[in-house]
Amino acid sequence: MRTLRDLLADGRVHVVDGAMGTMLYGRGVFLNVCYDDLNLKQPDLVRDIHREYVRAGAELLETNTFGANPLKLAIHGLAGDTERINAAAAGLAREAAGARAAVAGALGPLGVRVEPFGELSLDEACAVYERQVSGLLAGGVDGFILETFSDVNELGAAVKAIRTRSDLPIIAQMTVGTDGKTHYGTDPVVFGPAVAAMGVDVIGVNCSVGPHGVLEAVEKLARVVTLPIAAQPNAGLPREVGDRKIYMASPEYMASYARRMVEAGARFVGGCCGTTPDHVRAMVGFVQSVSPRHAFDTGTLPAPAPAVALDPVPLAGRSRLGAKLAQGRFVTTVEIVPPKGVDPAPMFEQVRQLKAAGVDAVNVPDGPRAQSRMGALLSALMIEREVGLEAVVHYACRDRNLLGMLSDLLGAAAAGIRNLLIITGDPPKMGPYPEATAVFDIDSIGLTNLVSRLNRGLDPGGNPIGQPTRFVIGVGVNPAAPDFERELKRFAYKVEAGAEYAITQPVFDLEQLDRFLGQVEGFRIPIIAGIWPLVSLRNAEFLANEVPGVSVPDTILDRMRTASAGGKEEALAEGVRISREMLAAVADRVQGVQVSAPLGRVPVALEVLEAAPIVPVGSQGYTPPT
Repeated sequence: MRTLRDLLADGRVHVVDGAMGTMLYGRGVFLNVCYDDLNLKQPDLVRDIHREYVRAGAELLETNTFGANPLKLAIHGLAGDTERINAAAAGLAREAAGARAAVAGALGPLGVRVEPFGELSLDEACAVYERQVSGLLAGGVDGFILETFSDVNELGAAVKAIRTRSDLPIIAQMTVGTDGKTHYGTDPVVFGPAVAAMGVDVIGVNCSVGPHGVLEAVEKLARVVTLPIAAQPNAGLPREVGDRKIYMASPEYMASYARRMVEAGARFVGGCCGTTPDHVRAMVGFVQSVSPRHAFDTGTLPAPAPAVALDPVPLAGRSRLGAKLAQGRFVTTVEIVPPKGVDPAPMFEQVRQLKAAGVDAVNVPDGPRAQSRMGALLSALMIEREVGLEAVVHYACRDRNLLGMLSDLLGAAAAGIRNLLIITGDPPKMGPYPEATAVFDIDSIGLTNLVSRLNRGLDPGGNPIGQPTRFVIGVGVNPAAPDFERELKRFAYKVEAGAEYAITQPVFDLEQLDRFLGQVEGFRIPIIAGIWPLVSLRNAEFLANEVPGVSVPDTILDRMRTASAGGKEEALAEGVRISREMLAAVADRVQGVQVSAPLGRVPVALEVLEAAPIVPVGSQGYTPPT
């Protein structure tokens, strides 16, 4: 029986199998089926595909377990079967391989982002992978192949999970896009040495792009690592044909590139999406005549020096708001929503009233309650240029992927936007377009990490961006969260990620606020309390029952009920009294307030702020950064 360790030791070029998913789909398995569960439900089908690859000449089979981790299996209600599915997959591949091929247990990404751009910690990711590794070992694999990773940190968690249970060989493969870099923007000359240092046995590239892109990645890897290299490209980039994605690269084309990859330094070649036994058979014919390359050109393309994080611009030097926060002074802001149409004039008039009253900044929400309005970034930019009052941009993760957010933020920094409030965002189902698609590529914790890196001159992949950004990083927090422990945990993560101040949900209950402040005393950043003037009983009931994260005590509802009996004006007056009382009560507990302008009524917000210690903007002798 051949093992992966045997293949590594003989110094020869070896051909890995091709796509399993492509073959299963071609056999009529629908895409909504859990392909990993087929190891239990249709074992003959999976075994037969493995045998086809062995007959085509593949010397290394990958188990049908790319998505067989508990997180992905949970989508199908199969998390409890993780070990059984992986063990069965390993047994099927082992049976099909016989004495002709080795078997590697396949592990893919978890399907969620890990720290620092996701909520899942690396230790938690490692524990998830350990369950998959246990099943594969029980089924008799010869080693492991980690595939299609974009995040070096996540791949490291998978390597750690394997090494806690086994010393079998590991093939570790990252994936790159058409720009030759990972999704996080990491170049092969950077991730190559980083992955090699993890103690893997083979390093490589697979999936995402066709042979041309993978060849370029192999050429870079061959100059910065001395480990054997693996290359498993897709059969070209897919084309949409009807409702199907068709991979167009022919077996001959794939085989010719396999030979070029070997000549460039690869010792393990195969295929990913779109490849079939025909592609593998052609590769075997092409690479048999190629001698493996032993003399690596290590050093001819040295890895660039690791990017060095710069010291961020001091908080006091980034914005007027940042200066007051850094000085420990009380800040006042008012939230107004951008217009639903294209005319910004009414918004400018509202902001002029705020500036005349000496408010420190205007808060511009980003599609609150999933409503479609003028974009927050552009609204804030127009406000600052037209009126001259600083804006705090609420920036939501809901509508943009990681690359889109990075582009937005770089543009905003170049345009002079300085103050951010980073939020995850309300889901579309809350708004008038419930069928709209949410992105949520990362959440507010991940985005806080991203902005913190930008403030140190680095992009998500650790690449230098030149001059660092100067964002004042704010986050949202809810002292009245139903799951209070989870809220505290997430707030701690946000602070660790780089949050420099926080704005609470509207505060109507001092006991809840005091409980929260007491719990976060150890890692306190400036807290700005949200104040929401109630305008009617209906408004109060709406907040209490239909706005997530807002808690309105019965005593407040009773006061508004009594006042509403006297008419609209008395109800509004009572709402203002409640807000002024709340502001006065929190003034010595927090470092500022954000008062909402109910229904766009700025005078109401300003009446509430009369209870706050307002100092006119610019009177402190502060000079904005250039």
